[in-house]
Amino acid sequence: MARTIPVEERLFSLVLALLATEHGLTKHEILSTVTGYAARYATDRDRGSLERQFERDKEELRDLGVPLETFDAQGAENDTKFQRYRIPADRYQLPEEVRFTPDQYALLGLAAQVWREGSLSQDSRRALTKLRSLGLALDDAIIGMAPTIRTRDSAHEPLTLAIDRGQQVTFRYLKPGRTSPELRRVSPLALVHHEGRWHLQAHDDAADAPRTFLLRRIVGQVAVAGSATHRPAPDEPARALAELREIWQSTVAVVRPRPGSEADVVLRNRAETRTVDGGLEIHTTDLDILADELTAFGADVVVVDPASLHDAVDARWHAIMERHG
Repeated sequence: MARTIPVEERLFSLVLALLATEHGLTKHEILSTVTGYAARYATDRDRGSLERQFERDKEELRDLGVPLETFDAQGAENDTKFQRYRIPADRYQLPEEVRFTPDQYALLGLAAQVWREGSLSQDSRRALTKLRSLGLALDDAIIGMAPTIRTRDSAHEPLTLAIDRGQQVTFRYLKPGRTSPELRRVSPLALVHHEGRWHLQAHDDAADAPRTFLLRRIVGQVAVAGSATHRPAPDEPARALAELREIWQSTVAVVRPRPGSEADVVLRNRAETRTVDGGLEIHTTDLDILADELTAFGADVVVVDPASLHDAVDARWHAIMERHG
């Protein structure tokens, strides 16, 4: 199986290819030779999704401010099959008044690496692509110091591909409170980012019902199982987010953090947290994950309500104590 190429690597390869050509490249030449497209072009029977990906990539480069030109080949005017693409090198340069030292370039690249897969992933991917295509090269010592912050789960890429190709998939899913994962067979519909985590909206083909899965609970590999039984509606992502938002609004906990502690600062700054008589009223989509977060604060936070959350945090503390003797 061909290696999955990260978005920023594919865009960087596309920029380099279009900068290197004076006479432009056709879509066929790009898809069949540029890293990030070529492997799929050689193996995929249906190239429609690959062409749609290229169209999205063109728009992303233009959003970056990259002067990507499209022009007709001589003798084939108005024939989109022979249209050519290029990036004029003389138009893709930093303004004269903008200059960075090598250390500043390194820091900009390092910041992009830190956030490349986090909540700022889209903006940071674009920044990193532009910096690299302008000649950014990080020193090995600096790269070794870069923190690893990866909030994009390993299941994200294969699920994105399955949605694009209309494929059914299987994966093992570990539900809260269970000790072993269950095999699920689903038709993926949308991936949405909510409360700092990725969720999959899908049709569970075994249960014949819609389901939402948290990507961090997917265990092992996502495998293609055939053609999807359901395809996403145009408003699928918005609808999935609305459902998660509704759950978030209705799931409320009351906690009492120690004043001035890290728990106090973090919990007070959660979206729509408000002060109540018992402490802080906070919202969550998943009480099980909230229990993990609260446990990490140790004695700096007390769960007031609901009782199930209090018990979950208490159980985690006792498990930690047992593991450490």
